[in-house]
Amino acid sequence: MTQAGTTEPDDLALAAEFPAPERAAWQRLVAGVLRKSGALPEEFDGPPESLLTTRTYDGIEIQPLYTADDGAAPAGFPGLPPFVRGARPEGTGWDVRVLHANADPAAANRAVLADLENGATSLWLRVGGDSLAPAALGEALHGVHLDLAPVVLEPGEEYETAANALLAEFAGIPDSEVVGTLGADPVTLRARTGEAHDLAPAAQLTARLAAKHPKLRTLVADGLPYHEAGGSDAQELGAVIAAGVAYLRVLTDAGLSVDDAAARLEFRFAATADQFLTIAKLRAARRLWARVTEVSGGTAHGMKQHAVTSTAMLTQRDPWVNMLRTTVACFAAGVGGADAVTVLPFDAAIGQPDAFSRRIARNTQSILLEESKLAGVIDPAGGSWYVENLTDALANAAWREFTEIERQGGIEAALASGFVRDRLAETWEKRAKRLATRKDPITGVSEFPFLAEQPVERAPLPAVVPGGGLPKHRYAEPFERLRDRSDAHLAEHGERPKVFLATLGPLASHTARAMFASNLFQAGGIEPVNPGAVDDPVAAFRESGAAVACLCGSDKSYAAQANDVAAGLREAGAIAVLLAGKPSESYRGITGFAYTGCDALAVLTSTLETLGVK
Repeated sequence: MTQAGTTEPDDLALAAEFPAPERAAWQRLVAGVLRKSGALPEEFDGPPESLLTTRTYDGIEIQPLYTADDGAAPAGFPGLPPFVRGARPEGTGWDVRVLHANADPAAANRAVLADLENGATSLWLRVGGDSLAPAALGEALHGVHLDLAPVVLEPGEEYETAANALLAEFAGIPDSEVVGTLGADPVTLRARTGEAHDLAPAAQLTARLAAKHPKLRTLVADGLPYHEAGGSDAQELGAVIAAGVAYLRVLTDAGLSVDDAAARLEFRFAATADQFLTIAKLRAARRLWARVTEVSGGTAHGMKQHAVTSTAMLTQRDPWVNMLRTTVACFAAGVGGADAVTVLPFDAAIGQPDAFSRRIARNTQSILLEESKLAGVIDPAGGSWYVENLTDALANAAWREFTEIERQGGIEAALASGFVRDRLAETWEKRAKRLATRKDPITGVSEFPFLAEQPVERAPLPAVVPGGGLPKHRYAEPFERLRDRSDAHLAEHGERPKVFLATLGPLASHTARAMFASNLFQAGGIEPVNPGAVDDPVAAFRESGAAVACLCGSDKSYAAQANDVAAGLREAGAIAVLLAGKPSESYRGITGFAYTGCDALAVLTSTLETLGVK
């Protein structure tokens, strides 16, 4: 209401004094910018924004602008089918779940209690093999109030033994109040090892416990093996939904109803630093599972989701950057509506996390939950034209993956025949190419590496016995192997392999390409020797002690000097001369080219071999 003496309107319409924006006007502005940058060819007659369109590994087109005209399937409401906006109608945050894989029960117990005393709300324990023995669960959980801190097991083949050991620890707690997840997952065992594992014993265990422990989940459908094999988001979703369907079948065969069977399942997904795809993946997964349970004859079910920050995105080099990656992934998992989130410590790719890295991982979640108030709003991404369209597109792509797996006879048959492996390998080939060309950059490794960093050392993780299952990739590994070669060379010879940057022309004309070349060579552990602006680059090369040179200058300086300088460098002893720029037949004496979009791994590997680095 307008008060006396004031001129404010009754209804404040923000920006009402500005004209309504039109898409055509935006397109003209985009075209102007692209034309100035040289990215818009004169003969191009399509919409200019199409030049800014990108594609995901599932072929989903990401547009530079979304508006209300970009419709998507209705998302519904939180807590109601199809559960896109969340499995629960209230915003209560998520379960802060911490992973422990230490085989020493005393050490595991100390770490477990420290986590629970400092923000963790549940435990994820790897059991069996070279991890914690099932018989040691009691010692590892000594002092843990299991009625307050649920335990989730990852027991491998020993799921029945581990289940019995865990249930023995619930003495004094009513059977109806026992909460946790026993973690039986024969499908993932097959994916990890390549060996067949019968689903029937897991179903029988579930049927035996269902009536006695109504809040206890028994089975996990895990998407991590497919993600870690290099798969796309839709491939991970399709395989997980197919695993869930396989479990529904054996559970109903064991006598459970569809609704009871669905209530025994938990689903695990990878959360990555691509925040929007992670948000969309979790939202799409709930929609897919609701549809599966509905058409299976039950009610549309919400999905119990456990999001884990991706191991594939973690680096061993400059591991501190992993803190940023996992923060973004945790943010995305929370916004996407995950019920539980595990933030892996920043040193998880190196070895056993220490107390400091575990503390940072816990506090990452605490800050997002308590200080950032991320859980204060249900489905904060809901209504975003981009997120809703991405969720819909990803759900449809994942449904196609799922139905194709079903056509192959289900997830077990698709794993046994190699169908899943081949599909994932196709995606990994595309991903590996983008990693090699740095189109998918890895900060601190393929981009902006720090050669002087001191390696972080940790106690080794439990050994993983190689099998015939799906491969396991870390995106940074190829570049890190080159860095390992450089470190070995440094230890043996007292210096790193070097490349001399032969700068042509004044400082302003060579700075950009010299910086590019310096960044590129360091990604392979090669020390760049940059003399700056010099009158005689050949003389500077002789004084540098390097055996390989790289010309750095402008196109104009290349046209005027490149051939003569390259010849001089070869006469001065250079065994190879590269040029920082696009390949051209007009250059003589040049043995290789380094430019934006080149195969950086190939350039670095070739340079190390030329320098004789083993």
